[in-house]
Amino acid sequence: MKSTGKRNKTISILNRILIAIVLCIAVLCGVVAILLFRQSRYLDLSVPYETTALENTDSLSEFSMQAAAPFASELCVSEGTVTLQGVALQSADEKGFLLNMDTGEAIFAQGIYDRIYPASITKIMTALLAIQYGNMEDQVVMEESDFNLEEGSQLSGMAAGDIVTMEQLFYALVVHSANDAAMAIARQIGGTAEHFVEMMNEEALRLGMTGTHFTNPHGLHDPEHYTTAYDIYLMLNEAFRYSMFREASQLSVYQLTAARADGSEVSYRLDATDQYLTGVQTAPKDVTLLGGKTGTTDQAGSCLALIAQNAYGIPHIAIILNAQNHAVLYQDMNTLLMQINS
Repeated sequence: MKSTGKRNKTISILNRILIAIVLCIAVLCGVVAILLFRQSRYLDLSVPYETTALENTDSLSEFSMQAAAPFASELCVSEGTVTLQGVALQSADEKGFLLNMDTGEAIFAQGIYDRIYPASITKIMTALLAIQYGNMEDQVVMEESDFNLEEGSQLSGMAAGDIVTMEQLFYALVVHSANDAAMAIARQIGGTAEHFVEMMNEEALRLGMTGTHFTNPHGLHDPEHYTTAYDIYLMLNEAFRYSMFREASQLSVYQLTAARADGSEVSYRLDATDQYLTGVQTAPKDVTLLGGKTGTTDQAGSCLALIAQNAYGIPHIAIILNAQNHAVLYQDMNTLLMQINS
């Protein structure tokens, strides 16, 4: 009897040890699974907001090998207003949108379906069509009509007769927000600026941008040229699927070298318009900025749409439109960005 009792006790102890081992293995597997999931979500953009000049490099650079996989295919659906405790923009006239691209959740929304003027955020669409329909190796001769724009327009410094590639125009468009580059791209791809604008509106409908109507490729003011914060989200989400756009939107400066008809060359330094890129403004702690687009006109106010990662590598889109000035714009943008690690 004693022998049997000892044997049963030994079996009981072994069973407990076995159960403990199985539980430890299960916990370990769970931890590994979580770490692998987080790693898979992390966008390995190891050169966020590059600070060196790009000097006519191949658009399919090493960055393309490092860039993230396409963002979430499921789009965010949101009410026009989503409040967040302790978060308020400095003006009721501003439009703001913050969303988690991984889950499609709207974290904050203020007037995201209201009609606004997008200013140079328009150039996201121009860049999209340049990628989709343009041959980046094509040579383009700048024409007088490319510079026939309102006084004070953001220009590259190029002159009529300068010869550049579509790739150079693309970087001038995205980095420096050059309106003459937008006009030249429109002419090259659409044949005429008018036909290119038709292509812009067709693409907008394809993306579901039902609150948008474009009249030009650059965003200079026109009463019939408008969009919404939600539509800008749709457009930026699409643009970031392309490595070339991601690369260009992270550059702080681009060096453009154009050829002249006499065979000589002329170089133009094109600085970014995004103050995060130029170092004038600093993003909140544990926020990695991945790029975006600025826009400013008297009617549109100061605008910025960008994509940022939180500390866990989860991408978010943040949009501020119709801010009173640049100071207010970046203060309110930082207010939104501070929420992505909450």
